[in-house]
Amino acid sequence: MHYNFDEIVDRSRSDSAKWTYYDKSPLPLWVADMDFRSPEPVIRALTERVTHGVFGYGMPPLVLAETICQRMQDLYQWEVTPGQIIYVPSIVSGFNIACRTVGEPGDEVLVQTPVYPPFLTAPKFQDRVLATADLTLVPNGKTIRYEIDYDRFEAAITPKTQIFLLCNPHNPIGRGFSREEQLCLADICLRHDITICSDEIHSDLLLGGTTHIPMATLSPEIADRCITLIAPSKTFNMPGLACGIAIIQNDKLRRAYEKTMRGLTGHINIMGYTAALAAYTEGGEWLTQLLAYLTANRDFVIHYINDNLPGVTTTFPESTYLAWLDCRQTGIEGNPFQFFLTEANVALNDGQAFGSAGQGFVRLNFGCPRSILVQALDQMRDALNRI
Repeated sequence: MHYNFDEIVDRSRSDSAKWTYYDKSPLPLWVADMDFRSPEPVIRALTERVTHGVFGYGMPPLVLAETICQRMQDLYQWEVTPGQIIYVPSIVSGFNIACRTVGEPGDEVLVQTPVYPPFLTAPKFQDRVLATADLTLVPNGKTIRYEIDYDRFEAAITPKTQIFLLCNPHNPIGRGFSREEQLCLADICLRHDITICSDEIHSDLLLGGTTHIPMATLSPEIADRCITLIAPSKTFNMPGLACGIAIIQNDKLRRAYEKTMRGLTGHINIMGYTAALAAYTEGGEWLTQLLAYLTANRDFVIHYINDNLPGVTTTFPESTYLAWLDCRQTGIEGNPFQFFLTEANVALNDGQAFGSAGQGFVRLNFGCPRSILVQALDQMRDALNRI
């Protein structure tokens, strides 16, 4: 089946946060969902479930857990059993639960910045203390790239550091960390007896020839201290259906995680289970076509910025549908997020929300039809030309 990702789906009259949050209806390239219809098998499965007409309490379908295990085996040769899978309402709740599970109030949670904003708030929400280690920005031809400073990472660790929240693939910088990079991080964590919670929600959104290596597959010793978080939500564009997955192979850690959840997190929506199973079993053709479209969108964004947005430099995303734009050399006075919102009528994400290392940056979501992307970039170009 051919999927038309150029189709404009009107979301302005829906309950979309992305399209209805702002007044004056700016073109929204911010919230990390895509403007594409989910795969036809997902829509069909949901329609059939609705037609059934009874929406009582649901149980996690065993076939879904078995499908996830087989998927991990097929993609990564990773042996996971159904008993090692825990369902969570979202990945954000998943790493908040991890923060509360590991250590005690007042202990430290280590993250690498700039990073997805809920990483920065989770420690405080769970009575922990945020510790940060900035990633290092380096020139990469006409683009920019971030690398890990392992000395800086280890220097951020104290005796109070109990858990490291890893974002891989990384939001917002689009990096898919290599085996060697992850081994270096894991070795430091092993030496300091630190648990690793690896948010791998973007692990299916691989652009070009990028591959993904789950942290927990590096060695049994690393797997023994890992909480891995995945979901079909970003991959198949259905985050509103709220079905996240935690894989924890250490029995003691898994029991502690489940204990933390008791009474605090609700059951997964029955529609979430239905959509997840359909996506993982029948969504492969859609995903293949999506990745080709997103890769072309990424390449278009990079070339357009290089040719038309003076002073703006972007990352070269290896995965995700997110570009991270350095606007510090544009001559914009003040916050570039606010500038593009008011002067270009384009809504991006404010880089400051990703930590102090994000000041002067914006995040751009290119998971949309090309025509919307072109229009938004043209408006950004015109706004820059006026200054």
